[in-house]
Amino acid sequence: MTTQKIDIQSVFPTLQELLVAVKEGTEVLLTEGDIPLARLTPVEPPSTRTAGLHQGAIQMSDDFDAPLPDSFWLGDE
Repeated sequence: MTTQKIDIQSVFPTLQELLVAVKEGTEVLLTEGDIPLARLTPVEPPSTRTAGLHQGAIQMSDDFDAPLPDSFWLGDE
């Protein structure tokens, strides 16, 4: 990814051009003089998730959703 440094005084007239550059993969650094103020970067597309990728990795007991005993809620041991 390339970085482009732009002084904020020139941002408003060229905002559309800057957004096109960001869309093409250029990182734009907005500065006031030599002081960095903000960074425009392309948004990463969401990653795709694969169903069943970790199938069988977790074991669950048969009584997983059974009610807990009163001693659990009351703090009795």
